[in-house]
Amino acid sequence: MRSSIGKVVCVGRNYAAHAEELGNEVPSSPILFMKPASSVVSIRSDVVRPNPEIFGGTHYEAELCIQLSADLSMATIEEAQQAIDGVTLGLDLTLRDLQSTLKEKGHPWERAKCFDGACVLADWIDPQAFGNLHDVHYQLTINDKLVQDGDSALMLFPVYELLVNISHAFSLQAGDVIMTGTPSGVGVLQAGDKLKLTLGAHEWVTQVQ
Repeated sequence: MRSSIGKVVCVGRNYAAHAEELGNEVPSSPILFMKPASSVVSIRSDVVRPNPEIFGGTHYEAELCIQLSADLSMATIEEAQQAIDGVTLGLDLTLRDLQSTLKEKGHPWERAKCFDGACVLADWIDPQAFGNLHDVHYQLTINDKLVQDGDSALMLFPVYELLVNISHAFSLQAGDVIMTGTPSGVGVLQAGDKLKLTLGAHEWVTQVQ
């Protein structure tokens, strides 16, 4: 049985094309931020957007996600490999207008990333199904249109190296989830949108309220 989620560690700009589409500099080291466990919801429920009249648009970011089965601190590559308990896809939801406003003021942007429902996770899959995680392909379609086409081979910072890097910044614990970054193609969600996440032979569908 998997441990309950303690925290969600997110990686920003881990795909060069995504950094460029938002007009951001491509990073030379991983950009990290966190979501609380209270932001996590299952993809088996509808995606609920905060009121757009108050908060502006909610943007989707599809990401390859992993969950840990062991604590990691100052980890080696081998320890990182052995600590992965599950693999799935997730949606890092972002209040983009609010995030931009906060960033312009030099303020932290948890308000734009940590709201209830801001981390949508699909079902966990045995990591052995994906080999060394160096070439994992995944997609997001909205209303039958392909909008994001990701592959871990295109990550600036691959999965195992990410875990090592994070564990040297702060300790990771069993149950923690890492969202490894989103490819290009992010955009705003609309009420009634039908979303499908595809990871190998696995598919999950949901819709937006």
